[in-house]
Amino acid sequence: MRERLGLVVETHEAGYDRMELNVLASPLQGCRDVFDLMPTDTQEHWATIAQRLAEVPRALDQYASTLRESADRGLVTPRRQVESCIRQCEDLTTPDGFFATFLADAKAGDQPLDDSVSADLRRGVESAAAAYADAARWLAADLLDRAPESDAAGRERYQLASRSFLGATVDLEETYAWGQEELARITADMEATAARILPGATVAEAIAHLDRDEAYLLRGTDALREWMQVKADEVIADMADRHFDIPEAVRTIECRIAPTQTGGIYYTGPSDDFSRPGRMWWSVPKGVTEFGTWKELTTVYHEGVPGHHLQVAQTVYRRELLNRWRRMMCWVSGHGEGWALYAERLMAELGYLEDPGNLLGMLDAQSLRATRVVIDIGVHCGFEAPAEVGAASGPTTRPGSC
Repeated sequence: MRERLGLVVETHEAGYDRMELNVLASPLQGCRDVFDLMPTDTQEHWATIAQRLAEVPRALDQYASTLRESADRGLVTPRRQVESCIRQCEDLTTPDGFFATFLADAKAGDQPLDDSVSADLRRGVESAAAAYADAARWLAADLLDRAPESDAAGRERYQLASRSFLGATVDLEETYAWGQEELARITADMEATAARILPGATVAEAIAHLDRDEAYLLRGTDALREWMQVKADEVIADMADRHFDIPEAVRTIECRIAPTQTGGIYYTGPSDDFSRPGRMWWSVPKGVTEFGTWKELTTVYHEGVPGHHLQVAQTVYRRELLNRWRRMMCWVSGHGEGWALYAERLMAELGYLEDPGNLLGMLDAQSLRATRVVIDIGVHCGFEAPAEVGAASGPTTRPGSC
């Protein structure tokens, strides 16, 4: 706790917390994301949601004041992030965006909402949607022209951020070199696996072959969600009492299609009493209707068991060993994401990825992560770009998972 709080103080004193704006995990997303986790079973639940929606304008107005004050001190997130956040706000408020569909689909279980609750919810949704539309305007008017063109944070800020993510101080030059070596190793594994799929094929040719293979193809988000749930449930049943001690409460995971269309895949942990189970979410981009299971099976293992769900839900469950801060509030990405990435490799070692197509999917995902290490450190610290590694067989474009 001293280490975590010490970093909070250092970050605050540098002013970096007050400039926080990005496309994945900043207050701009958190203010909306909370509605995905709120219970919706009763009229009272929806009344609470309506009240919280009505507070969104005030929250975003306070956030805007913070970002403007930070910009006045010369601390603004890069222009690329500001532009993307503007688009996110616009997408949320389209006729088929989150707020419109959230209102249209509102039910208390299987029952329609009472008239008074429905009226309050409509007012709340309209005010929250207007606040996000206004956020797009003030981001463009107040921050965009002051946002730096360069994506680089600079070495000082990057080193501090890396300590926050990793829980440790690493040698950035050494890690940069390791990332290049790791990418080369994974690329060699991908090339060997591609030859198993299609003798003599390059990785790109093997991927094109898998994308055409009906055996790996899912059509529609309903089929995607059902496939995710089946695979997640299968591995829990298979691993419980065999590879891991999994308490009964942890044996439930819900797979859901997210109400947004950003392309991310992510996990949210259970509530303290497990009344809300751990959930795996897939935010499907607009217009995407086909999915290749060969490259996504490893993501189910990453987000579910033995990945995030096993790790996070087990931690929440261990109230006799851990205090609430440890169980519910402390998250170190290097540990959490490190475990989930190890979990993908572990599934290959345990024989769950014997199919070469599914194995290539795992390697493809790992290749993207190794590429991120190189690009992230290199860009932010201004290191000399390496010679291109595996140009003909690099990672495919795919959603992020977290």
